[in-house]
Amino acid sequence: MIVWINGAFGAGKTTLAEELRRRLPDALSFDPEHIGLLLRMSAPPPPTGDFQDLPAWRRLTAEFAATLHREYGQHVITPMTLVEQAYREEVFKHLAAADVPLLHVFLDVPADELRRRINDQVLDPYNPDADAQARAFRLRNVDRCVAARTTLPPDTLVLRGDQHPPERLADQVLAAL
Repeated sequence: MIVWINGAFGAGKTTLAEELRRRLPDALSFDPEHIGLLLRMSAPPPPTGDFQDLPAWRRLTAEFAATLHREYGQHVITPMTLVEQAYREEVFKHLAAADVPLLHVFLDVPADELRRRINDQVLDPYNPDADAQARAFRLRNVDRCVAARTTLPPDTLVLRGDQHPPERLADQVLAAL
């Protein structure tokens, strides 16, 4: 099964993914950000600068996740903010067409807590400019990410990422698996 951990920047997706990997040592990790980095190196950027706006990113992300699942027959843990409803539907539709089971997890965290977490994070300690740019991008997207909660499919496992430690969140994901 693909465990897609969704939510805003700063919601705890990576931390939850690490806890799940600790408990499911045979699971594979897939960060769709790497597909975005490959496209940045190989294709013209979208006008927005957001690689998720590239149809190729959405197709390649779904295909790569499906391929990992098919080839290795193991859980694939995928932490990635995917809050644009049309894009989420497109990626998940590709996975369904490939007959890949999906557990969509959304970490729900209030906007004020997200802003606090983002401001406390150091993303690139060796490049203050890149760190500031990443922080600004994340902060600009807080409200959009929080609003995505209202557009989630009904089978989404919604977890309050601000009310439970990663271990408890992982317990809930594992129970859903």
